[in-house]
Amino acid sequence: MHFDQDLDACGLACPLPIVKTRKSLAGMASGQVLRVSTTDPGSLDDIPTFAEQTGNPLLEQRSEGDRFVFFLRKG
Repeated sequence: MHFDQDLDACGLACPLPIVKTRKSLAGMASGQVLRVSTTDPGSLDDIPTFAEQTGNPLLEQRSEGDRFVFFLRKG
């Protein structure tokens, strides 16, 4: 999937992946796509909930080995 910005939040525990995701999205233009990679299993619940609550659609979610990868579109 095409993305405009990449955030590597691997090795970070809650709430840091969400904090860094929010900060990255704040610096992006509406419609751009952010790819977020994490290793925190809590992200499987946290990132989709964050996306829904903030109006930044979650386009895709997948696992790649020990990483969880999310694609969010800036609302």
